[in-house]
Amino acid sequence: MPQTVLEAIYRRRSIREFTDEDVALSDLREIVRAGIWAPSGLNNQPWRFVLVTDDETRKKLSETTHYSHIVLAARALIAVYLDTEAMYDEVKDHQAAGACIENMLLATEALGLGAVWLGQILKNKKEVNQILDLSSQYDLMAVLAIGYPLHRKQKSSRKGLDAFILKTFQEVPDVLQK
Repeated sequence: MPQTVLEAIYRRRSIREFTDEDVALSDLREIVRAGIWAPSGLNNQPWRFVLVTDDETRKKLSETTHYSHIVLAARALIAVYLDTEAMYDEVKDHQAAGACIENMLLATEALGLGAVWLGQILKNKKEVNQILDLSSQYDLMAVLAIGYPLHRKQKSSRKGLDAFILKTFQEVPDVLQK
């Protein structure tokens, strides 16, 4: 039974431990498809992707991050890039990349997979681009480590809404709050 969007949002957790089951290329393509449906300014769609499932490349990439154990455990990686030649506004395009990545994380949840957004690897962008044989035209935004979750015992919590909402300007009373 498909999850609703809200169910996927509230259920999704960062998965860092995976089984050794391979991830189908069709699932990786579906995850990318979800990513490219994120909004982007002027609909410029500046994101680009590299799909990695081979052991040799995962091993090389694992050497570029403190989280090598996660990279090695994941059966698939998706490197998410911005094409600097397709960008038109740095802030908007970086926001679009974040929206794209979140769509991808929600898609992994909907497909019964797990993923974690790796950011520390960005400290070694140039080395990652060399490993993936990409020019500096492509600016690494994240690497998603993807696989079948070893377990789903991850816990998380959030502060109450009042900790985040600064003000509410309301013309009509909300009858649902009564």
